[in-house]
Amino acid sequence: MKSILIVDDDRASCNLLRELFVSKGWQAEIAQTSGSALEQVNRRSFDLLLIDINLDAESSGIDLLRQLRDRCPIILMTGYGTLDTTVVAAREGAWDIVSKPFKPAELISLIERALSKRLIETATPSDSTLPGENEGMIGRSPAMLDLYKGIARVASSRSTVLIIGESGTGKELVARSLHRHSARAKGPFVPVNCGALTETLLEAELFGYVRGAFTGAISDRKGLWEEAEGGTLFLDEIGETTPAIQVKLLRALQEREIRRVGSTRNISIDVRIIAATNRNLEKDVEEKTFREDLFYRLSVITLVVPALRDRRSDIPLLANRFLHGAAKNAGRGALRFSPTILKSLVAYNWPGNVRELESAIEFAALQARGDEITEHDLPAKLQSAEVREAAHRSPLSALFDDLPTLDELERRYMLHVLEVVNGSRTKAAAVMQIDRRTLYRMAERFRIRLSENDTDPDSPLSP
Repeated sequence: MKSILIVDDDRASCNLLRELFVSKGWQAEIAQTSGSALEQVNRRSFDLLLIDINLDAESSGIDLLRQLRDRCPIILMTGYGTLDTTVVAAREGAWDIVSKPFKPAELISLIERALSKRLIETATPSDSTLPGENEGMIGRSPAMLDLYKGIARVASSRSTVLIIGESGTGKELVARSLHRHSARAKGPFVPVNCGALTETLLEAELFGYVRGAFTGAISDRKGLWEEAEGGTLFLDEIGETTPAIQVKLLRALQEREIRRVGSTRNISIDVRIIAATNRNLEKDVEEKTFREDLFYRLSVITLVVPALRDRRSDIPLLANRFLHGAAKNAGRGALRFSPTILKSLVAYNWPGNVRELESAIEFAALQARGDEITEHDLPAKLQSAEVREAAHRSPLSALFDDLPTLDELERRYMLHVLEVVNGSRTKAAAVMQIDRRTLYRMAERFRIRLSENDTDPDSPLSP
């Protein structure tokens, strides 16, 4: 019988998992502290450890992983997954990482694979420390945790990586993360947007040129490929390249050398290539608009960045992070969202993905009159139909909504004026351009109670 040790400081979670595992015919034990877990592991052997990363203040699940990774496969659980945590867990020997809350069937399937293989599937552990800065990737959804794990597994490799995702999903952030967590982290990260340059300019930018190669080439110049020596070259929008450029890219990838425009000498280069696209390159290959051999050379490893609509649980986290930055950039104090606005943000489909969300929050921060962001502050496309309609109506338009009679319209107008002047009879009469006796007669006719908001010897009328 397979035995599993569940390590989690939440007793209810432990009991639920134990019942689940027992129902599968496994033996399951519980430990709620790192000390208790170490005692049990030293007392007997287990086939698998399931450990919560955020275990307790004294030692985390990562600390336990470091101590027990040679005993058996270890799966980590987290409700607050981040890229750095995932990379550290992978490097320290975790078999896998699961995001809370998880689906029981998926967890069982994962454990069955771990029990059958008893292998640690991770990148080679490294003694190098991780850089401290946050490269901007935000998200704790299962889709983002899968992406973090993909980055952790391939970051230390020299293989080319193709990043696929819609515009605005953060493909360059993924590329920078791969570079930052690789052995090339101390080398340069050089990005180039292949879709922003013409074929001639792109060739010169990538490979450089020699003096006299073309009009205006008055001296030799290094290309971005050479500038990235010892580091990473990021080819963004690779699907926008022409067939001629694709041929040159393929040769450079295969031979690991480039030739400057106008030169006859090849230059050996040690560069890792990461490419990204929002296009369906497989379809482009079928349609003969993208070289098949280049596609397979680029897609040795493929990472897919999820669209924002596929990780809606991350939207509040992203929105609050963006709001903090937008308030700071606008020179505002602390801003907060109204209780209902996050529901509106989560419900929207975000065709522009994270970039669109960030722009919308920046717009709202600039529009807000107080310290609370409301739906009225959002771009019009994010507002409800009622809010958009109200924004385009004049203050008096509500008086005519139901086509009232002339008497009813006059009564509504009088109430509106009294509200604007805070009930002052003198001011109301002046605005309506009538004397006060006429005001009293109108109030009596429409059964409107006048306030005592000014020094008037007359008594207010009662309905």
